[in-house]
Amino acid sequence: MKPTVSVIIPTYNRKEELRELLLALTLQTRQDFEVILYNDAGDDVSAVVRECPGLSITLINATTNSGHVRARNVALGSAQGLYVMPIDDDDLILPTHIESLVKVMDEADLAYTDAEVVVWRKTGYGRVPLGRHPFAFEFNRNLLREWNTIIPSGILYRRELHEVLGLFDEEVADYWDWDFILRVTSTHAVIRVASASVLYAIDEDGGNASANPAAMGGNLVKLCEKHGLGELPSSNFLLMTVDERLHSFRRMTSIVWDGKPIR
Repeated sequence: MKPTVSVIIPTYNRKEELRELLLALTLQTRQDFEVILYNDAGDDVSAVVRECPGLSITLINATTNSGHVRARNVALGSAQGLYVMPIDDDDLILPTHIESLVKVMDEADLAYTDAEVVVWRKTGYGRVPLGRHPFAFEFNRNLLREWNTIIPSGILYRRELHEVLGLFDEEVADYWDWDFILRVTSTHAVIRVASASVLYAIDEDGGNASANPAAMGGNLVKLCEKHGLGELPSSNFLLMTVDERLHSFRRMTSIVWDGKPIR
């Protein structure tokens, strides 16, 4: 029997974070999913995979590093699920996440949840949260042409959308998610689930790319030109949680994380 959901995870030298994510998947209240794990020529993760024998995991080991967008596209070629859920290897989902999204898919082509942007400190005992910032905005197609108010690790969509819209655009690099969301929302039904069931990770030192919007400026220009967005300011999900320009678009959400490590 084919799985309902294909979880797509690109990974590169984040063993501890990946271990937490796979554990979070074992705790999902809905388990009819497969995991397509694409190791982008990083350290061997087979031992981490073996720690979760209850998960259906297809491990793809690349011999050369091609970047996380290409990794997602290759992984999609192995996906069998009716729906696709992409998630970064350092992000986490809470137990009801997949179930809450699948519930609304009879009425949507893409659904997404709210999130908490979590600033983490790495220790010898795992990650410790230094700050938690709710990320919850109304679904607004016009707003999406100025700000990406949908965190990619929180989306679930019909796999058949790729037959219509194509794969993720590797040319826009780190803006692959915003590009795909713009393509979907322009023509398809979208539903927001008002539950912060995703923990989106920001390193304390800002080491992950999304914490440094200035470094991605060239790719933002490509995105803007592709969709006719004009000139947009560089930002990131953490900065958006406090940006006053977005104040009127913020919405209430259900905070479901108790703040404890996923163990």
